[in-house]
Amino acid sequence: MPEESRYADDPDTAADFRRLLELPRGITRERLRGEIICAWLPMAHRLAARYRNRGETLEDLRQVAAIGLVNAVDRYDPAIGRAFAPFAVPTITGEIKRHFRDRMWSVHVPRRIQNLRNVVRLAGSELAAMGIAPAPARIAEHTGLTEDEVRQGSEALHGFSALSIDAETVAGELLLGDRLGAVDDAFDLVLDREAAKPGIRRLAERERRVLYLRFFAGMTQSAIATELGLSQMHVSRLITESCRRIRESATREPSWDTERLSPVRPL
Repeated sequence: MPEESRYADDPDTAADFRRLLELPRGITRERLRGEIICAWLPMAHRLAARYRNRGETLEDLRQVAAIGLVNAVDRYDPAIGRAFAPFAVPTITGEIKRHFRDRMWSVHVPRRIQNLRNVVRLAGSELAAMGIAPAPARIAEHTGLTEDEVRQGSEALHGFSALSIDAETVAGELLLGDRLGAVDDAFDLVLDREAAKPGIRRLAERERRVLYLRFFAGMTQSAIATELGLSQMHVSRLITESCRRIRESATREPSWDTERLSPVRPL
């Protein structure tokens, strides 16, 4: 006979579990299994409610607890002589804790570091209760960890949840998002200019002048033609041919000379 449950409002499903064990796979067994799960859902919901206000909604916690309940029902063997509730509670709470450990971290932290975090956090509380400053060396001595492991656990203390970019900084004048870096498009421009410089240096003076008037001074081809006394068609051919030669020069392996590393100057 299984021992009686210590929970006053637990349903009496001992006979159902014995019958479930005897039934072959089929619709009748699945229906009885579903009835047992539904009968124990209130207990699963009570266990889920213990973990509310920890960054997860109660509805999601109830779903996780229900998964733990299903696993407990499928693994329970009434012949062992233990009531279902004492068997199911650790299974359900373990599923909830596993959910927090694996799904709720803002930054992926290896399980070993998570365990170090828990040890360091508990040791810090114990030392503080004894009036001892929880310095890394004291925590290491208290727990038997190395100081490097204590540092790893301490760094993970703040990895569970992330700050909003709208959070205020210590100074209070700027938000956290105001201090975050961003990609500077000018880096690409610097690279492009450095890649083009060797090819530009190999152009004739007139070709360089045409490119400067077109791409730096912003003049139209007709205005350049008037400026230099050329036809617009000739200016167009000069631009096309010059750009082709610069492009071919940029795609070849660059030569690392001192001139190439000099600052970019307008043509």
